[in-house]
Amino acid sequence: MTPEIKPEQSIELLKALHILTRDGKMNQDSRRKLKQVYHLFNFIEPLLKGLKEEGGDISLVDHGAGKSYLGFILYDLFFKALNDGSHIYGIETREELVQKSRELASHLGFGRMSFLNLSVADSITSTALPERIDVVTALHACDTATDDAIRFALQKHARHIVVVPCCQAEVAGVLRRLKGGMLASTALSEIWRHPIHTREFGSQITNVLRCLQLEAHGYQVTVTELVGWEHSMKNELIIATYKDLPRRRPAERLQEVLKSVGLEEMGERFFTESGACRADA
Repeated sequence: MTPEIKPEQSIELLKALHILTRDGKMNQDSRRKLKQVYHLFNFIEPLLKGLKEEGGDISLVDHGAGKSYLGFILYDLFFKALNDGSHIYGIETREELVQKSRELASHLGFGRMSFLNLSVADSITSTALPERIDVVTALHACDTATDDAIRFALQKHARHIVVVPCCQAEVAGVLRRLKGGMLASTALSEIWRHPIHTREFGSQITNVLRCLQLEAHGYQVTVTELVGWEHSMKNELIIATYKDLPRRRPAERLQEVLKSVGLEEMGERFFTESGACRADA
């Protein structure tokens, strides 16, 4: 067996996902992809074990699932061994990918996986999903899809949120549009005056705002690398666990940051509920 593959991993699954060739070989791109997913699994597995120790079934939703690499690996390495009602839901807007994932799950006998052809807005109200979700993931969900996954997780009172953002272009676009006025009003705008800095700062500030948003809803947030930079430039991993922490300070800081960089119009994107600003201890 290829040494990178976990001993308990289904070889049939890896071949079906085209991570392995028919003769069991792996190219460099597949090796990189598998390393990313395994590394993410290593962060998610302790969260799942903690939930199981508390008792009850686990519900996990993977947003922007694509070909559902992450969902299938999670099921194969963790959920498959559970003799209960724990379930993985893959949410994807491309119908052809949803259908292929359904066929693969059926072929492999992964009976507690569901794949839904839904937008985020529809998934929040869909009766095909439980009212509460334990874990929400989004691996390389592009641009605002990460924010949509966070909004879903907050609406579903998720215990854990694990996202790897990608291609954060929306905030950079607003910074670019408002750059002229900001250059005249604050020296801070020098941080994003040059186009390449606009793009990079836009990506950075987007994730800062996401972390503050999660903290303003009572979550404890950890930010780390997914894998080494040699494997992917879209490398930031945000893990949030609900702890019912004080909300006032992060909510205030979120508004201060938005104002400082001229992004007040983005307030709705990084919303905080009225309860986030209560008089916390």
